[in-house]
Amino acid sequence: MRILLQRSDGKEAAWISDFRDLLPEAQIHFWREGDTAAPCDYAVVWQPPAAMLPVLSEVKAIFNTGAGVDALLKFGDALPAHVPLVRLDDAGMGVQMAEYVSHAVLRHFRRFDDYEAQGRAGIWQPLPAFDKGDFPVGVLGMGVLGTRVLDALAQFEFPLRGWSRSQKHIDGVACFAGEEGLEEFLRGTRVLVCMLPLTPDTHNLLDRARLSMLLPGAYVINVARGAHLAEPDLLTLIRSGHIAGATLDVFRNEPLPQQHPFWQEPRITITPHISAATLRRESVAQIAAKMRRLHAGDSVAGIVNRLQGY
Repeated sequence: MRILLQRSDGKEAAWISDFRDLLPEAQIHFWREGDTAAPCDYAVVWQPPAAMLPVLSEVKAIFNTGAGVDALLKFGDALPAHVPLVRLDDAGMGVQMAEYVSHAVLRHFRRFDDYEAQGRAGIWQPLPAFDKGDFPVGVLGMGVLGTRVLDALAQFEFPLRGWSRSQKHIDGVACFAGEEGLEEFLRGTRVLVCMLPLTPDTHNLLDRARLSMLLPGAYVINVARGAHLAEPDLLTLIRSGHIAGATLDVFRNEPLPQQHPFWQEPRITITPHISAATLRRESVAQIAAKMRRLHAGDSVAGIVNRLQGY
């Protein structure tokens, strides 16, 4: 078995070491532009350049090491259609995402931002608490990671809502689906958590019209992709008071430029795309197991539907 590895972050040595530990029978080859090495069985990539596309047409499957596959699907028809694209199922990202979102929800619900501001001003003043029954949390995207977040939030007894492209049923969650269910989902949501894959249908999904559907005083948490959110529209609605604030981990341009107005808006909490890092060892173990199954002629979970985008 020959594995072609590509990284855009310069951290290939650790990945090669893990693959050698977990797939000792495999030959690991690191891709470099202009490579003329013999064809490989499988490719493991992260944000590959267009120059790699001819090589990818020769493998039996492409494994993506990020949570989303938009960096691959952006190549469109240039990405070889006959080669299966396999995403990570979780590989340790679910619990990280649940931690991040739970923290952001609880920080807003318990008014810790307000108490922090009072503390800096030397003010000792209990604030009126939010009514949990009037604090429905809605998760956009109920895949593996979205479901893990809903499971975590259920422990805190928030009213939970979820929206997905196709109908799903999760105990204790009011589930909505499709374009016809999106408006009803938004109109009953006070804290909106975006966990959608980025596709042509979800690009700019959170614009002024849809964000305005949220309950007054709503809060927005985006841990998916920056392109889901119309950034000027969010700022307008925060300044109008319709949206109380936001916690944002992803942005259209990363790193977020220093001149971006989000930096000057105290009601927006910014983190540098750290809500769920890819855990290398867990990812390699999952990929190695799937490679062995494919090599034996068996099927694997996580094959991307390119029409849906995930």
